[in-house]
Amino acid sequence: MSVFDTYVNKISEYVEGMKAKERRVTVFNVSFSSAQIKDNLPFKVGPDANPGIILRQDTYVELGNPEAGSCAFILSTDNPSLIRNGRITLIGPDIPESSGKSLPFGQVLIFGGAGLDDKEHESLQQSCFVGDSIEGYMIRSLPQNVWSRVSKNVAEKGFDFECLGKALMSVYKSCNSKIESMEIVFVASGKEDVKLLDEISAQVQKISREIVKENWKIKGYDIDCEFDCSSCADKPVCDDIREVLKEKRKKTITNTKY
Repeated sequence: MSVFDTYVNKISEYVEGMKAKERRVTVFNVSFSSAQIKDNLPFKVGPDANPGIILRQDTYVELGNPEAGSCAFILSTDNPSLIRNGRITLIGPDIPESSGKSLPFGQVLIFGGAGLDDKEHESLQQSCFVGDSIEGYMIRSLPQNVWSRVSKNVAEKGFDFECLGKALMSVYKSCNSKIESMEIVFVASGKEDVKLLDEISAQVQKISREIVKENWKIKGYDIDCEFDCSSCADKPVCDDIREVLKEKRKKTITNTKY
């Protein structure tokens, strides 16, 4: 069991909530194979595929400008069955119909794999930087946000959210062989919808920080929290994480005995 399993379900509930609000929801189902996805895209994907800065005059659409609203985070689970593998869900308008606009942008990347333990979650946050890996897609990343631009050149080639999802799947699959399944949710329907997603993100980030602290403790480094545990509102979250990590360490020790 992963400490993020509850939040994988919360994302499903969020999507259903958007449907109940009669938001426009589009679902794409793609084959989750790095090579196949990459070969079928009308633009380059891979190291140094993006030649550089996209100037405003060359921008077809901007996503996640701080004024418009932005939220981005990842989830991982060691139970791939929780994930609808290869599914890309778009809430809101697509890129081809948004010429000249600055859209709010939410992005959730969900990874599944039997080998994706908590240490792998930390590495997923750090190892895959896609800023120069997608042609015509420039990212100006901020903590827990993605502020990006799509160039007019790739828009003419058919760049849309389905293509962006496929490109991200290809990039992440190629940088971590333990990823067995992947699902993506994009939100471009409105600032308030992104704000609701950000409320989930805030809880996920608390867990992520606690995982980092616990992993460093295993290495012999104790990172002190600035709050008193007895009065901290996040104590139940921290306790749950410690319990899950404790069980995982027990299993690791048991499996390594001869």
